[in-house]
Amino acid sequence: MTGPLRVKTEKLVLACGRQVCFAQYGAMDGTPVVFFQGTPSCRINHPPVSISNEFNARLVVIDRPGFGGSDPSPRRSLVGWAEDVAEVLDHLGIDEFRATGVSGGGPYVLATAWRWSERLLSASVCGGSGPLELPGALRGAAPVRHAGYLLARHLPGLFRWIIRRNFDPRRDAEQFVRHYTAHNPPADQAIIMDPAFRAMYLANFVEAYRQGTEAFADEVILGSKNWGFELSEIRVPIHFWHGELDNSTPLGMSRGMAERVAGSKLTILSGQGHMFVYGYLWREILGGLLASKCSA
Repeated sequence: MTGPLRVKTEKLVLACGRQVCFAQYGAMDGTPVVFFQGTPSCRINHPPVSISNEFNARLVVIDRPGFGGSDPSPRRSLVGWAEDVAEVLDHLGIDEFRATGVSGGGPYVLATAWRWSERLLSASVCGGSGPLELPGALRGAAPVRHAGYLLARHLPGLFRWIIRRNFDPRRDAEQFVRHYTAHNPPADQAIIMDPAFRAMYLANFVEAYRQGTEAFADEVILGSKNWGFELSEIRVPIHFWHGELDNSTPLGMSRGMAERVAGSKLTILSGQGHMFVYGYLWREILGGLLASKCSA
């Protein structure tokens, strides 16, 4: 796991006094792209750097509150995180940017699009988690994911206890990955078994949980509640990508979100599951993101 652990961590103390940690990948003089990693993940998690370099993209990956080296934020919100992102970008001297996110990072892409339409040139969401109020949002979810969403929404205390007892990779990262991804379809399993990706994946989870399990529970509970903004208010068209076999964040989530964000597009990927952004399809996703330019 020496490769992922050589990631250069950068730190910033925000105006509110909280510290955030982040890392950058790809071409440092390239086009800025903020990558919103999934849940639970941290700055170590990123798509193939070789493809990012190919497109001269500069990926910025930020630890969200309580993950990795970023301080917790007891009153955190999706829109509040968009403010933190802007502060990091200001620190880096980045004005306009692009954004993409995967899984639990999807809501944060959308919050950023809602808040920063004047700075965000284009955005995409890959297998993103959607509001549970959407019709058929949980249809097709693996039983463990279906139960997790409902517990987070209706019995958050019990959900926190289950996460503490059963979902801590610091005890055994290999066992955690086997347990956490056991339901994922074959296309995902092929990505997970790639040695380079697996090393990054394991290191990512251990670092994400450095401060404990609370950030994971906080993020799932936050995503299961009202997001604090309406999808119909987003003025940046979003390109939604979704694997047809995704049983972690079901296809109904992206269908519903694409219907509510004006001008958006939905691409359904045949034979793919939840983790396609970490494979060869990153080339198509990133290429489309960089070719698009949306006006607010």
